[in-house]
Amino acid sequence: MTEPALYILLAPLAAFAVMIFFGKKLPRGGDWVSLFAIWSGLAVSLYLLAQVLFAYDPDFCETRSIEWLVWGDFRLAAGMLIDNMTVVMLVVVTLVSAVVHLYSVGYMRGDPRYTLFFAYLSFFSFSMLGLVLAENLILIYAFWELVGLSSYLLIGFWYEKDSAANAGKKAFITNRVGDAGMLIGILLVLSSLGTVSLHGIADGVAAGKLGGGLLTAVGICLFMGAVGKSAQFPLHVWLPDAMEGPTPVSALIHAATMVAAGVYLVARLFVILSFDASVVIAYVGGFTALFAATIAVAQNDIKRVLAYSTLSQLGYMVMALGAGAYTAGFFHLVTHAMFKACLFLGSGSVIHAMHHALQHTGSHADAQDLRNMGGLRRKMPLTFWTFLISTLALCGVPLMSGFLSKDSILAGTLAFASEHPAHWLLPVFGFAAAALTAFYMFRLVYLAFSGTFRMGADAERHLHESPSVMIVPLVILSTLCFFGFYTLPAFNPTTPEGGWFAHLLPTPARAYGVAHYAADLSHETVVPGEAFEQVAPHAEHSAHGSHAIHTIAMMISIFVAGLGILIASMGYYWNRISPALWQRRLGFVYRGMYRKWWIDEIYDVTVVWGTLGFTRVLTWFDLRVIDGLVDGSAWLTRQWSRLSGWFDLRGVDGFVNFTAWFVGIWGRFVRLFQGGQLQRYILYTLAGVGLVLILSVLQ
Repeated sequence: MTEPALYILLAPLAAFAVMIFFGKKLPRGGDWVSLFAIWSGLAVSLYLLAQVLFAYDPDFCETRSIEWLVWGDFRLAAGMLIDNMTVVMLVVVTLVSAVVHLYSVGYMRGDPRYTLFFAYLSFFSFSMLGLVLAENLILIYAFWELVGLSSYLLIGFWYEKDSAANAGKKAFITNRVGDAGMLIGILLVLSSLGTVSLHGIADGVAAGKLGGGLLTAVGICLFMGAVGKSAQFPLHVWLPDAMEGPTPVSALIHAATMVAAGVYLVARLFVILSFDASVVIAYVGGFTALFAATIAVAQNDIKRVLAYSTLSQLGYMVMALGAGAYTAGFFHLVTHAMFKACLFLGSGSVIHAMHHALQHTGSHADAQDLRNMGGLRRKMPLTFWTFLISTLALCGVPLMSGFLSKDSILAGTLAFASEHPAHWLLPVFGFAAAALTAFYMFRLVYLAFSGTFRMGADAERHLHESPSVMIVPLVILSTLCFFGFYTLPAFNPTTPEGGWFAHLLPTPARAYGVAHYAADLSHETVVPGEAFEQVAPHAEHSAHGSHAIHTIAMMISIFVAGLGILIASMGYYWNRISPALWQRRLGFVYRGMYRKWWIDEIYDVTVVWGTLGFTRVLTWFDLRVIDGLVDGSAWLTRQWSRLSGWFDLRGVDGFVNFTAWFVGIWGRFVRLFQGGQLQRYILYTLAGVGLVLILSVLQ
């Protein structure tokens, strides 16, 4: 399978190179190059999926690698890991990316950087596919950073707008915080085990080479990367601002690619996560799910509602993986990719129509504000029905894919809480977020599609359905929101058990961490090398617990979803409840939800202002201390040079000049006796001799 997988990876990279160098010279800006690369990759991905489905082997795994780096005894390979998870992710990524490429043909038509946009889409697809196929943590980290780079380019694509440029920088910088933790985790793994291979890490943990508190620290550090990429609290702030990018980018980032990378990483590392690390992961995900849902309730921008919905659903996935509901968490990643991509592309269809209508009337109203919409169902029936279907899936309505995956998560967390009663808060997070999800999504549907159009009859006349190139992706994605595609051959509308997905991706046995925890519960001693074998009964026990509680979880889920839909209908469809009145009654709570609980303001006051204040302190230190030392050294050097110059002039030069003067005077004196006459020399000699004789006589 490695050759087809290599084609899936390299085709978007080749398309990126062609578009960058020759795109503007090609017909239609070369968009067909990117379209062919990703759609052919989708076809190959479906071929690989068919192969693993017919093989039906949960333990299928194939690797191929080459020696990349040799440093003493350390050897680092670069290779691909292909198993059932890889194949499913390849289909998800290429499918969502393919429909986004097709949708972009209509949405981005006329943009001056049309060719560059498709080049960036291809580069993004290559980066994400490389992350999925990577066989070791260092290669994952390399593609992880490429995903961050390409998302920065796409979020800030309309960089002439300050908001878009700032959103791109915010996403890039915020992700670096999580990536720093992930890098520390990779280095801890490398120093402890001497390998970064995914299989090598699992084997090392099973053999007891990495365990205890260090294993927990490794799990949490690696999870920090997922906190950034999958926008978990408190690093969630970049994702809503990413709405500044073109709507196809929002669908690509929020559905199956960038934000799914963090969940995919946690799923890959599932077997080595200790119990303590898993609990931390579960609580971060559960809190994010509820926290983001409360914010979505009060937002009026259609894309921001969906953005916070994405945050909430990512929290669901992370909570499920932390609680041990591995299959449910990864299953929700797949189903969420379909209905959330459909919702974002549907919102793009709405915004496209609103822009067209408002431009014809000269209005400067916000085309993304739900309060400016209304009655769009009559003008945009296909957009409405596809949007409604994906909304039903997101809310977990029976017969929809979201019902299967979300209920599996809730059942898993409920089973976890029943085994560990101290963690009863996790299912509370899950069910409360489910109720809020149903409320805010039907609030969005009613505000946008029901009632009458709020911008006047003149603007309403210019509303029309989006072109077919934008509608076809919506139809494809909304069709994939039904349960039947994921439960074959069982075709069970209540649980994914018995279907192909649950069979291909069963919950794997944990390594040392959970085995050690299971032994603590039974007061037995676990030999590290036997960790995988001993943890299997515990995993099976958790699975049985989930089965036993599934019916209860399903009934509660249906009830809370129905309650949320009912309240939204009473407030925004039947007008039995006044939303404005309840906004006033809620007071501080509503203001908190509307202002996103002031997290951005808190970051401004602490992180941003703190950083600026620290830079001011560093500037003062640089100017007063560092520059002071430098300037003081210069002053001392100048004074010393003056003293040295005086000594040179007065001392050294004075002595030299005095010597010359003395020699000159002595020369003049001696010259008196050097006339050149022999008689005078004889006279001087005789006078000298006579003087000596006289002096000697006188003595």
